[in-house]
Amino acid sequence: MVELGEHCHTHIIPRLMKVIDGEDPGGITKAVNWKGGGGFRYYHLAPSLLEKDKWDNWVINKTYNAAMLAEALCKLEGFTYEPSDSIYWQHGHSTERDFIYVTTASLTHEQLLQLSDEVGPERSLLVLCTAFRSRGEYPNLTVKKIPRQVLSRCEWGHDDYSLNVENLPAAPPKPGQQDLFGGDET
Repeated sequence: MVELGEHCHTHIIPRLMKVIDGEDPGGITKAVNWKGGGGFRYYHLAPSLLEKDKWDNWVINKTYNAAMLAEALCKLEGFTYEPSDSIYWQHGHSTERDFIYVTTASLTHEQLLQLSDEVGPERSLLVLCTAFRSRGEYPNLTVKKIPRQVLSRCEWGHDDYSLNVENLPAAPPKPGQQDLFGGDET
């Protein structure tokens, strides 16, 4: 079921608890001779990662933080979001030896080498970052840029866009000026 609003906490959860405890006489309880039992889980949906600003440009939602971005990218890449309390580069996993690390930093070759050493030969790590400089292979790392659809049109909390003069419309021709085909544009 899908519920929105506070009535989930005031009506739905208490009713489900009564059903589980066998104390709910409503619904189909009598018809199926329900005696109680079972369980349920409920989830809160995160806010949308992207939102439009006052200029109708897509930006990353201001309510998002780095953990929410990591969680969204885990979902996009097929990983379970489960950040480690002790290992900074373990934001999630796909298996017990395959992990994901999300950072908005630009990573250097030296940083990637250090990361590769920390991961070790028995594990693998998908690294998602905004940019990276690589001078070699890292056998236990897969390094990718954060997908363009997430960052290329988005900036964290940025609400001021400079005029891009490359995309301005062409000025209308002056009277008497020739068009592309040699004719007069009057």
